Amino acid sequence: MKTFFTSMDTLNDWRNLVVNPNKQWKKGKSACELATLWWKADGFPKKVKIILENSGIKPFQELVFLIAFPEYKVQIVPQGRQGSQNDLFVLAKGLEGLIVIMVEGKESEDFGELINNLKKPNQKRIDFLLETLNLKQEHVFQAKIRYQLLHRTASALIEAERFNSKTALMLVDSFSPTYKHFEDYAKFLKLFKIEAGKDSVSGPVRVNGIDLYFAWVAEAKNKEGEASILTP
Repeated sequence: MKTFFTSMDTLNDWRNLVVNPNKQWKKGKSACELATLWWKADGFPKKVKIILENSGIKPFQELVFLIAFPEYKVQIVPQGRQGSQNDLFVLAKGLEGLIVIMVEGKESEDFGELINNLKKPNQKRIDFLLETLNLKQEHVFQAKIRYQLLHRTASALIEAERFNSKTALMLVDSFSPTYKHFEDYAKFLKLFKIEAGKDSVSGPVRVNGIDLYFAWVAEAKNKEGEASILTP
């Protein structure tokens, strides 16, 4: 997996990075909604920035957007050849230095397969994720956690370590007006003994020397069905 990147001139360049653009790049689909919102903002969308800064959490004060990588692959199996794709990786800085943010866009779709249903050949991948997150398999299986929540959070920690950042954030940017699949997110945070909140930042939990935070931001929709930017 190569780690060379190039700048984008149009939103269509983002579309070309999506795994299945013919299926995913449609109005109302999270990939298209997320890309359009962040592209137009040219940095943090207004509501995302407000929620982070209004959290009162010191690392998110004086927040500056530095650079972002759409459809960012993070290697989650040592020496494996295939990475798993994050919707957006944002590198920012705040009052206490660099912040690594993995953004997962969601509309009606869920957070992937239940980890319990993954087939045996995936055991190395599961072990790697659990070790990275400092979680026990029996707890994760008992809670029936969905795979994407594990991977996106592990990705934030892996990149935080790589960039020597002490702050990592897994951010769900949701376009569902009914907070669809929030219960899966809340169940996942309970493994870390963290109470999930809507339109708020939760945490931190200390994992391998990194302060790990979570956030759920619900983007409203306008009459045309496009993501709009509203204050909470």
